[in-house]
Amino acid sequence: MHVGFVMNPIAGMGGRVGLKGTDGKVAEAVERGATPRAPDRARRALDRLASVAPETRVSTASDPMGERLVREAGFDPVRVVDPFEGDAPEPTETSADHTARVVRAFAGLERETGPGTDTGTEDAGDAPVDLVVFVGGDGTATDVATALEGTDVPMLGVPAGVKVYSSVFAVSPEDAAEVAATFSRTERREVMDIDEDAYREGEVHPELRAVAAVPVADDLQSSKQTASGTVESLAEGVADDVRARDGEGVTFVLGPGSTVGAIKAELGFEPSPIGVDVWRDGEVVARDATESEILDALGEENVIVVSPIGGQGFVFGRGNPQLSPAVIERCEVQIVASRSKLDDVRALRVDTDDPALDAELAGWVRVRVGKFETRMMKIV
Repeated sequence: MHVGFVMNPIAGMGGRVGLKGTDGKVAEAVERGATPRAPDRARRALDRLASVAPETRVSTASDPMGERLVREAGFDPVRVVDPFEGDAPEPTETSADHTARVVRAFAGLERETGPGTDTGTEDAGDAPVDLVVFVGGDGTATDVATALEGTDVPMLGVPAGVKVYSSVFAVSPEDAAEVAATFSRTERREVMDIDEDAYREGEVHPELRAVAAVPVADDLQSSKQTASGTVESLAEGVADDVRARDGEGVTFVLGPGSTVGAIKAELGFEPSPIGVDVWRDGEVVARDATESEILDALGEENVIVVSPIGGQGFVFGRGNPQLSPAVIERCEVQIVASRSKLDDVRALRVDTDDPALDAELAGWVRVRVGKFETRMMKIV
């Protein structure tokens, strides 16, 4: 197996600081104190690949898009594609065009001869890889799929973006490594993306950007789908319970999405469109809060109210990075969802950036589906 590995080093940086994405917002994310998420996700995938398939041949991009992490995992790259013409930029200066150059070289569509390129063998620069593994979000997936258009080279995503709507991603970094090491066939899957500016205003309209060959495996997520069904009764019941605890000093961290948004409206305030709002003792104490603002607002007793993403089943790790491990560990978790949303998913999932916390959250949980009704679902 010959894998081409490339990382978008800024993927996901805007999430915990409340930007809902990083497209065009890198400088603002840095100003708000954002730190890179992608390198740790890449490291986890590479470490697992080295463990389960140490014989894998790996080509990669020059830093800051992968080389150091590949070598640290124990791989000696077959080749290192340099998309920067020998002048490596800061991570925040990498672009979609750099990703495309790397992927085209992986697919044998162009030969890399610039400074920093290690061809390994005489024809290594032209030979296509068996699989492109990329680290990023939906924007990166679109860039990779576009660069691979017209080839038979499949792609597989290590999820690192704020919004991950496409069905070309593995569930977790470790799953990506397992899939890369064991797949035997591919299928065509959707690459979806949304307009981030509209997303920040609460308008979520996923658009099909490409269809790409992806390994067939159970550990791949589905495309984001909008679930149908009424949530009025559910929202009324949860809001009644929240109001019953007003005056007790209980802090409610209310996650993003339309289901929890209906609860916020029932409580009598205008929800931030796709953000996290914090409620305590009858009033909003933080709106569209970042991770640090949520942590500052927490008290002695805290409850997260969150709804899984329809079609995917993710409770944490997709669309709500503000709900970080540091936040989750200080809160009781209450999951709410309409019956129709749960009918579309076989199991719930978490991907918090902390494998130990993911394991702690796994297992059977009670999901509230109505004013009084609940359903048992398993977090896998």
